[in-house]
Amino acid sequence: MKLATVSELLAWATKNNRAVCAFNVNNMELIQAVVNTADKMGLPIILQISKGARNYASMPYLVKLVEAATSTIKIPVALHLDHGDSFEICKECLDAGFTSVMIDGSHLPFEENIVLTKRVVEYAKKTGASVEGELGQIAGIEEHVQNEYSLYTDPSVVAEYVKRTGVTSLAISIGTAHGAFKYKAPNPTLRLDILAEIQKQIPNTPLVLHGASSVTPSDVETINKFGGKIEKAYGVSESVLAQTIPLGVRKINIDSDIRLAFTAKLREHFHKNPEHFDPRQYLGAAREHVTHVIRRKLESFSK
Repeated sequence: MKLATVSELLAWATKNNRAVCAFNVNNMELIQAVVNTADKMGLPIILQISKGARNYASMPYLVKLVEAATSTIKIPVALHLDHGDSFEICKECLDAGFTSVMIDGSHLPFEENIVLTKRVVEYAKKTGASVEGELGQIAGIEEHVQNEYSLYTDPSVVAEYVKRTGVTSLAISIGTAHGAFKYKAPNPTLRLDILAEIQKQIPNTPLVLHGASSVTPSDVETINKFGGKIEKAYGVSESVLAQTIPLGVRKINIDSDIRLAFTAKLREHFHKNPEHFDPRQYLGAAREHVTHVIRRKLESFSK
């Protein structure tokens, strides 16, 4: 099937007061788990490719895997570049058939961020692709994106940024964090007051939450039970994240949760089945386990 743009999916989310789930993927099993689960539920999704995924699997493999996964389904699927850090990588992905890219200029001075983002937006117009920009910086570690502290998005500049760049959507920082080791204690809260002010300034711009994994306790426990060492790993609960949807969040990114689920099942499987050596046995089990996390996310944010 033809890939959708993120703009189309965000329009659906806005109309129905929901958020589209955007899942980071980097191999066949994760792509299959996400696409097949969403198709069974009849809900649109975004597949996200990061710098680490491109380095691991290479661009041609990932694009072909997505093409194969979407060839027999009915739901809309968009292919999105997560945290593009240069015009060149955004261009490469757009030329390769991505229907959406994120240009992350949040580390740059405001004017430089605008110049870079606008350049990507102008190029994306050639293919009708969507562009996500970012203001503010999210704490935590996700591959090449590393920040020790959150720098909350300043609501006073969001309208100017959106107007001057022409972005489709805006990634904001209100207290979420990248990675599994996000917070020092469980049950963190988000700055919904900042989110409300941002929405007030740009009511017609879909907002995006990065670092929105919940770090499922049961998967962390399973990893540790079977030889892992994932200590003091906490995330934001789905119930808290759901509170952002009435305030304009239309895209919620999920990465660490599906990695943790995949790893948890692998560790458990090897412990309980020490005689197994066929990758189809343990990768198939991990793929099936991940579907439960994906279903929970879709039910929490998109259904």
